[in-house]
Amino acid sequence: MKVTVVGAGAVGASCAEYIAIKNFASEVVLLDIKEGYAEGKAMDLMQTASLNGFDTKITGTTGDYSKTAGSDIAVITSGIPRKPGMTREELIGINAGIVKSVSSSLIEHSPNAIIIVVSNPMDTMTYLVHKTTDLPKNRIIGMGGALDSARFKYRLAEALGAPISDVDGMVIGGHSDKGMVPLTRLATRNSVPVSEFISDERLEQVSADTKVGGATLTKLLGTSAWYAPGAAVSGLVQAIACDQKKIFPCSTFLEGEYGLNDICIGTPVVLGKNGIEKVVEIELSDAEKAKLTESAEGVKKTNGLLEL
Repeated sequence: MKVTVVGAGAVGASCAEYIAIKNFASEVVLLDIKEGYAEGKAMDLMQTASLNGFDTKITGTTGDYSKTAGSDIAVITSGIPRKPGMTREELIGINAGIVKSVSSSLIEHSPNAIIIVVSNPMDTMTYLVHKTTDLPKNRIIGMGGALDSARFKYRLAEALGAPISDVDGMVIGGHSDKGMVPLTRLATRNSVPVSEFISDERLEQVSADTKVGGATLTKLLGTSAWYAPGAAVSGLVQAIACDQKKIFPCSTFLEGEYGLNDICIGTPVVLGKNGIEKVVEIELSDAEKAKLTESAEGVKKTNGLLEL
């Protein structure tokens, strides 16, 4: 199992680290355009192998896509990160060109790879890969919902005063501050609805805090977060590499599911060796449907800014 991560910045390096530590891949290739940067990150990570007990080989390369040849899974994290006050949508002009070029180069050397898109605005960048490559839709996955759901569970555990292992919940919709749809109605603490433990008002606050999860960290850090995004990617990669058939909310190309067409947006999917093996259509309330439809309208508006 060979995994390529394009972009050796904080998010890309965290992806590589978490994948290596889980020890399911034989090789992780880090690629970056900055001279020596990916090589340095790879060497630093390899020097943790004996300390962290993994045998995954991590290599780095400056812009040489031939080193990525034969990758089973490729992760695109490249692009400029969000700055404080910047929306994900404002990134579109610069990052679209980067993602289009990267995906083309990856597919040239690894035509059978499954692509995971992390670059923002993520739903639109995932849509771009669909529209500019010949890959089947099951092999193009947008990573947003897994991260948003992890942040949702963090906020739920905080509100409940419960261990996070007791908490389950999911976020669907667009990967943006306004587009996220945290499914508070379906969130549970050890199978018991969280509404049994906390008020509707507190749940609304949890939802609001979840939606600005990325922006909150950007304000604190001065740049985008990296630990949780890296961990979220590693979870998706492992589910595919190990054919786990796990359900994650991911940005996927819809053709009628949830009443939506010609859009990539976060919905629950089953991930296995073929990538997205099934879109799971859950029964939404009228209010949840309305929020998802509104989210989709926002994503389509951003998609309209693409020069396809």
